[in-house]
Amino acid sequence: MQLYVGNLPYTISEDDLRSLFTPHGEVTRATIIKDRETGRSKGFGFVDMPDNAQGDAAIAALNGADMKGRPLKVNVSEPKKDGPRPAFQRRPQY
Repeated sequence: MQLYVGNLPYTISEDDLRSLFTPHGEVTRATIIKDRETGRSKGFGFVDMPDNAQGDAAIAALNGADMKGRPLKVNVSEPKKDGPRPAFQRRPQY
């Protein structure tokens, strides 16, 4: 089960994220999404847990939990939608 973890503090490491979820079950991967240009965290990541019951327990325990003053958002990750991203559209200038 892949979990989405949002509203992460920007200073958290992947090891910190793994440690946060480990008490709730086995973690096979913990990834923080980073900006390509700056390398800084974007404030969200993903955690893979092979057992669905453990993943559900982690969601129940950690969704809304405080981490360094920020309430975490933890839920089941939605599959990435296929297709191109919408093009950026500028506002008309008057």
